[in-house]
Amino acid sequence: MAQLNPVDPFDLVIFGGAGDLALRKLLPALWHRHCDGQLPPLSRIIGVGRSPLNREEYLELVAESIEASFFGEDEQTYWPSFAERVDYVEVDAMDADTWDPLCACLEGRESVLRAIYLATAPSLYGPVARGFHQRNLMVQNMRIVLEKPVGRDFASARDINDEVGAYFAESQIFRIDHYLGKETVQNLLALRFGNAIFEPLWRREVIDHVQITVAEELGVGDRVGFYDDIGALRDMVQNHLLQLVCLVAMEPPASLDDDAVRDEKIKVLRALKPLTGEALKSASVRAQYLSGAVKGQLASSYEEELGSPSQTETFVALKLEIDNWRWSGVPFYLRTGKRLPEKYSEIVIQFKPVPHTIFDARVSATLPNRLAITLQPDEGVNLTMMAKEPGPGEFSLRPVSLDLSFEETFGIRYPDAYERLVIEVLRGNQALFMRRDEIEAAWRWSDGILEGWAQSKQALETYVAGSWGPSAASMMLDRSGRAWN
Repeated sequence: MAQLNPVDPFDLVIFGGAGDLALRKLLPALWHRHCDGQLPPLSRIIGVGRSPLNREEYLELVAESIEASFFGEDEQTYWPSFAERVDYVEVDAMDADTWDPLCACLEGRESVLRAIYLATAPSLYGPVARGFHQRNLMVQNMRIVLEKPVGRDFASARDINDEVGAYFAESQIFRIDHYLGKETVQNLLALRFGNAIFEPLWRREVIDHVQITVAEELGVGDRVGFYDDIGALRDMVQNHLLQLVCLVAMEPPASLDDDAVRDEKIKVLRALKPLTGEALKSASVRAQYLSGAVKGQLASSYEEELGSPSQTETFVALKLEIDNWRWSGVPFYLRTGKRLPEKYSEIVIQFKPVPHTIFDARVSATLPNRLAITLQPDEGVNLTMMAKEPGPGEFSLRPVSLDLSFEETFGIRYPDAYERLVIEVLRGNQALFMRRDEIEAAWRWSDGILEGWAQSKQALETYVAGSWGPSAASMMLDRSGRAWN
């Protein structure tokens, strides 16, 4: 494993501390970092929420949440020392008069790094920031983490940024997108900028198109009320998928410093060609799942889960273009959806075919090379290339794969994205987090699609749960002789 970066003693205050994100992701991530010895002594993790829990009841929830994360028999011995770090206070974020227990918990810790993690609805981001100011809980060394989505459109994102920015400097604000913490996404930077063979090929003269797929086999579940007001474009495309587009398409940064990387990403977002009018109709598909079977299990339709009719999309496919010298004319195909056959995320770089084949087409076809970067479930890189079939017969070609599985290669448990991101917050490294102008540029582009759908009343397609989406998504590529990987 790479050398662990040290962090200073801290108080990590998690609003929404008894919620799904905190229990399913944040606390297991902190548990693993504790077991690896990366959390310094005297550091604390303080869950904050409206649930009337005492510390013992909260520790029971935490223990249940990390039980599945024990990855070594002797690591259960770390639980007592981890539990000593954890506390819980009952606070209503919207009512500063209920903050006395939190004030008492933080009293006397003014010299320690204080990080606030908002695992809450975006509507609470401004009130929490204001509450820390009103109750004199601001300290010199302070950070605040905003979970996605920051707002539901450009105007609301700007308002949230203004509210939080009234009390925190931009250098103290960490807008999180957990995809940026995935090891394979980090390896995309290593692949592009740490290997001389790829940079000359990473351009429109050689690449035919790019595909990015983020598929989920689960439905919306307990999030159905929240999700119906958001939809797949706001939930996934505006943040996760556009961030992946930026990392694939950006120019080489001068370094991995915070703003060097983010300066190049914002250039990509600003170069995205707007999708409007007739172009939007042919370059976008929005759909909602019907009942079906996913991995042999019956799945209800979205409307059955919601309990009422809805025009909210659970699947989006887009064709976007980047208007700059490197990528002009190269389509980027994006798709994401719920109730697809499996949980699967990948980036596919499809290269152009050879300009002229010297091989007998009657014996074998020469297929274009393809670079597939898998983000989940098995993180790795696959390069498909042509090779001669062995034997003394005719000169016949077939595609072969060069596979790299990161887990097999490095022989370690691959850490969850939140493990890296939480540590980077504590270290004060903003390179893996979104800057204000990134968020707002992504919303400006996404708002154009949402407004176009509303004005044109573009039809909501349907697809059967357990399929790869509506036929219209396949036809979008088929019209240009392409197909989803």
